Amino acid sequence: MNLVRFFLDNRTQILDLTLEHLWLVAWSTMFAMLIGIPLGILIAHRKKLNKPVLVTANIIQTIPSLALFGFLLPVPWLGDRAERLAILALTLYALLPIIRGTYSGILGVDPAVVEAGRGMGLTESQVLFRVELPLAISVILSGVRVAVVISVGLATIAAAIGAGGLGEFIFRGLAMVDNRLILAGAIPAAVLALLADFGVGWVERRLKPR
Repeated sequence: MNLVRFFLDNRTQILDLTLEHLWLVAWSTMFAMLIGIPLGILIAHRKKLNKPVLVTANIIQTIPSLALFGFLLPVPWLGDRAERLAILALTLYALLPIIRGTYSGILGVDPAVVEAGRGMGLTESQVLFRVELPLAISVILSGVRVAVVISVGLATIAAAIGAGGLGEFIFRGLAMVDNRLILAGAIPAAVLALLADFGVGWVERRLKPR
């Protein structure tokens, strides 16, 4: 009851920080898709670029989040605005699952279907947009799904550099040894991750080729 009362008394601030959290996740996911999907398509068609791109994305994924924020802080223009820095860091972390999902989805398309498209006189770009992408969309969205869930979790760390979000409650609660504050950040973040997973998963199932 004490926790429920705390949530009710601070509902406005919790809502504001939740919206900030969603803002960070939405922008970073959008940028990661704009970069990751074309890269995944590129390495699926240009096998020589496969290893360099995936290895680079893997290396970024292994860097601890606080360390990455620290590396980016001195960068001109980025370090002036914590939100920019947080969005860039989250975008970098979201790249691997999106690139890998796109790569796997394009490779998973039946070569006979692709050849049939070419045999009908489709150009390479038409084969990509009319054959490969429609058949690979569910696998691509599975990568986006993983990326969104990762971003929701990592966005809590963005509060450490003043970028806002639900992490503010968590860090404040840790500093004050107050479980209510920690849960006020952790519970909404967990709910957002579950909703994102369910929402993108639903779209993924709807678009799955039959």
